[in-house]
Amino acid sequence: MLQLTHLSTGHGRRCTGQGLSGRLPASTLAALLGVNGCGKSTLLRTLSGLLPPFPRGGEATDEAPVRLCGRPLADYAPRELARTVSIVLTERPLAEGLTVEDVVQMGRIPYSRLLSQRSAEDGRHVRRALELTGTAHLARRALTSLSDGERQRVFVAKALAQDTPVILLDEPSAFLDFPSKIQLFRLLRRLAHEEGKAILMSTHDVEPALQLADQLWLLSRDELCCGTPEALAGAGQIGRFFDRSGLRFDGGQRRFVF
Repeated sequence: MLQLTHLSTGHGRRCTGQGLSGRLPASTLAALLGVNGCGKSTLLRTLSGLLPPFPRGGEATDEAPVRLCGRPLADYAPRELARTVSIVLTERPLAEGLTVEDVVQMGRIPYSRLLSQRSAEDGRHVRRALELTGTAHLARRALTSLSDGERQRVFVAKALAQDTPVILLDEPSAFLDFPSKIQLFRLLRRLAHEEGKAILMSTHDVEPALQLADQLWLLSRDELCCGTPEALAGAGQIGRFFDRSGLRFDGGQRRFVF
C-alpha cells in the first residue's frame, strides 16, 4: 500500500536520509524507530507529501521514490491525497476557540466542498473516532484546555475521522502515560488488522513496539531496515541500531539491558 524505493529525504539544503527502501502493506502496524536526529519526522513528512523527496545525485531514474496504493505519490491531487493518507504531527497547531469536536470534524474536510457542510456520514465518522480514542467526553471542551496527552489523542481521532487507508503518526505516544501508550498501540493495531489500514508511527517506545507492532522500520541516515520484530531481533539488527556503551539489546529476551 505504501512503498518507497531508493528515497532520499531532507529539507532546505540538508539531506537527512538517502537510499531508503521499504514496503508497508495493508493491515499492518509498523513502528518507525531510530535515534534522535536520524530523520524520522522528515521521512514521515515526505511520505505524506508535505515535503518533496530530496534531489538524488547520480543517474536519473524513472522509478517513483514513493508509491501510494500503487501510484506515484506525485500523481495525486491535493484533495485525493487527503483522502488517501492522513498524518499526525508533533507540532501544536493554532486552535484558539476550537472545541475537540471542531478539531476532529476537520478530518472530514477532504470529503466536503464547504467547511460548514456536514453530512450524516461525517457525523458517524466523527463520533466513532471520538469513541475509539476515548475522547468523546471531551467533545465540548476547548482544545486549549486539554493536557498534552488528551490533546494528542484528539489529533489521533482527527486522523481516524479522515478515514484514509494510510495513516502516518509522528510520536503519537510522546505525552501519554504508560497505560495510555499501550492502549494507543492496541488501538492502532486493531485498526490495522480489522479495517485493513496501513499505519506507520514513529516512536521512542521500543519495547512496546517489539510486542505490538507487526513491522519495525529501523532508520539511520543511510539505511532503512524493515522486518518483523522477531526477525530483526534474532538477526541482531536492533542492537546494531541502538547498542551503545552501557546499553545492549538482548535479542533473546527482546529487551534492553543496562
